[in-house]
Amino acid sequence: MKQAISSPDAPAAIGPYSQAIRAGSLVLLSGQIPLDPATGQLVAGDIAAQTARVMENLKAVLAAAGCSLADVVRTTIYLTDLGHFAAVNEAYGRFFAPPFPARATVQVAALPKGAQVEIDAVALAR
Repeated sequence: MKQAISSPDAPAAIGPYSQAIRAGSLVLLSGQIPLDPATGQLVAGDIAAQTARVMENLKAVLAAAGCSLADVVRTTIYLTDLGHFAAVNEAYGRFFAPPFPARATVQVAALPKGAQVEIDAVALAR
């Protein structure tokens, strides 16, 4: 059985997908980009500010699923420029405590709406 999860505190999906899907004890979160949920626009600021907005969006969707960042077991970070790796890593790291989720980081040619960072996640529901 699967259940769609959504939060008004995260940007609405910009395509035919759910913010997250709960499948048993797994919560699979779609990628979040640095959109302000109130305006639907990319947040201003550097890559660290954009990464922080992405993480806040993920937190909102996790909360709607009854989870938190402590429940995240896997993430993927998509960057348009791997030169931003250190700044993204630092901003991302402020949101997690050990044991940190497993993670992959990849460079991509482009992201929706001209974003520089996107992050998706998998969490275990309690």
